[in-house]
Amino acid sequence: MQPIAVSNWKSFFSTGKLAALEACLAEEVIFESPVVHTPQLGKAKTVKYLYAAQRVFYNPSFVYLREWTDSNSSVLELQTSIDGVLINAVDIISWNDDDKITSFKVMIRPLKAIQLVHQLMMHELLQSTPPS
Repeated sequence: MQPIAVSNWKSFFSTGKLAALEACLAEEVIFESPVVHTPQLGKAKTVKYLYAAQRVFYNPSFVYLREWTDSNSSVLELQTSIDGVLINAVDIISWNDDDKITSFKVMIRPLKAIQLVHQLMMHELLQSTPPS
């Protein structure tokens, strides 16, 4: 059975609904990005980054390949293709007893994918903000 926090995350990621994202995050969530040097602290910043990431990553080629789960954490391996670049990544997610995500770390490979994601994320973060 899939943990509620992971199910809620996947629900947001497949729909892009801001309310679903906000509902699955704890107030004190920490987001760690492969293209930002410091952890982003708090729900408001994390919403901004994860909302942009959904818009960048999610397309018809997006698929979760494998998952590993412990008592309050999961690693989700994913794959997508953007502009002809195959992107392989993992989301490392931890949650609290209320099934709210408290930590979200992303790792991406290969280098060409990191460079592309960095460019696309910066564009997305500058061009749009999550709807209120």
